[in-house]
Amino acid sequence: KLTNMRASGSDDAIALVPPRQITLEFALEFIEDDEMVEITPKHIRLRKLHLTEIDRKRVSRRTQSK
Repeated sequence: KLTNMRASGSDDAIALVPPRQITLEFALEFIEDDEMVEITPKHIRLRKLHLTEIDRKRVSRRTQSK
């Protein structure tokens, strides 16, 4: 029988791992050719050079044709 009530106690507790504090040296060792290290006064971030998947496919097609 279907009801609109949610069963109590059916939610599983998920333990999240805290984010890793990245140093500049680690970030520079870790990045690939298609990634960048973005540095702000408070954060160091790793990100893709081409953010959208469409841009990444377009660039990969250009490099394969050359």
